[in-house]
Amino acid sequence: MSRFHISGGNALHGDVAVKGAKNAALKLMVATLLAPGEHRLDNVPGIIDVEIMRQVLEHVGATTRRENGSLVVDVPESPRPEAPIELVRKMRASILVLGALLARCGEARVALPGGDDFGSRPIDMHLEGLKAFGAQFELVHGELVATAPDGLEGAEVMLEFPSVGATENLILAAVLAKGTSVIGNAAREPELADMASLLNKMGAKIEGAGTSTITVRGVPNLEPAHHRVVPDRLEAGTYAVAAAITGGTVRVVDCIPEHLRMELRKLEATGCEITHGDDWFQVTGPARPSPVDFATLPYPGFHTDMHPQMVALLSVCEGVSVVTENIYAARFRYIGELNRMGADITTDGQHIVVRGVETLSSCPVDGTDIRAGAALVCAALRAEGETVVTEVHHIDRGYTDFVENLASLGADIERIEESD
Repeated sequence: MSRFHISGGNALHGDVAVKGAKNAALKLMVATLLAPGEHRLDNVPGIIDVEIMRQVLEHVGATTRRENGSLVVDVPESPRPEAPIELVRKMRASILVLGALLARCGEARVALPGGDDFGSRPIDMHLEGLKAFGAQFELVHGELVATAPDGLEGAEVMLEFPSVGATENLILAAVLAKGTSVIGNAAREPELADMASLLNKMGAKIEGAGTSTITVRGVPNLEPAHHRVVPDRLEAGTYAVAAAITGGTVRVVDCIPEHLRMELRKLEATGCEITHGDDWFQVTGPARPSPVDFATLPYPGFHTDMHPQMVALLSVCEGVSVVTENIYAARFRYIGELNRMGADITTDGQHIVVRGVETLSSCPVDGTDIRAGAALVCAALRAEGETVVTEVHHIDRGYTDFVENLASLGADIERIEESD
């Protein structure tokens, strides 16, 4: 049990480096299951979700160890084709073991996934795509029992929506399937392209990752590989908002600004000054931001996981902003917490109306998911007085050394550990 104590009012200044992307590292870990032997992943973040995925891999039969920021995964010749419900329900990314185990073992038992509560996020597209490859499914006591009696065979699948998880599951299944698979209306996220890069190093034949059409030519087997996890654009974007909301100047390094081009464009529209190079960018925040409208969309649109942080910034703007959430219908619980701090935010269906106020005030708030928690921390950096953020284990699922990094930039923040 931990909480953050934050005294607002300090402008942030300095440099901060980001770690490997949570949304890439977890998928890369699953991808290692496709080849027996020892894999090495560099730049793996030290977050709770990585530890949960390590437990999933170890249940399947792999051994894992940490070595100076790297993760070594030794995959057995005969993995156990199941993922236990107590682990899968903690983290949605674990559903990807379905495609990997089907491809490797011809069968899989996987519990229905959990993770952050953003309302209904069905896996219908995952299942329909895998059925096109020859998989069969049965739901038994909350577990998906999957089999491929005749093996997986390549097929053409057109997704109804560019779902990241569905695209990734289909790629993981297709790399060892017989023949050629084509995934249309595929997700284009950088983390997905990073997974495809690792798989190609392992001997897969994937073309078009990062575009809306991905072609996978199945191969009979894969080999272990060494790969560096792509930088976390969401961590980088959160530090950008922290600089903007405090009116400070922060240089974010070891990142890829191109992966945040829409988010940085919207920050510029609020009055931020932004400069960048190939692997860094710098944000200088205005005394008070200008209003801006945006809608969350699949990449390269504005990322839904940057929506709460951006709303925190807009809560103190001079004017009215309108935000449209197109990805997760139930992602608005953090709004009540911001309003308790003095924000003026209302919702209408999938739309959020943010009427900027001059100041926020401190109070106890509850971070209900990873990005909600990060948004409340950003708001607390601006608020008058000391804000206490609870349920920070959610933040720990997505950020490495979050308190230490913000403190190094001049934030008055500390973690308080509680005993039962």
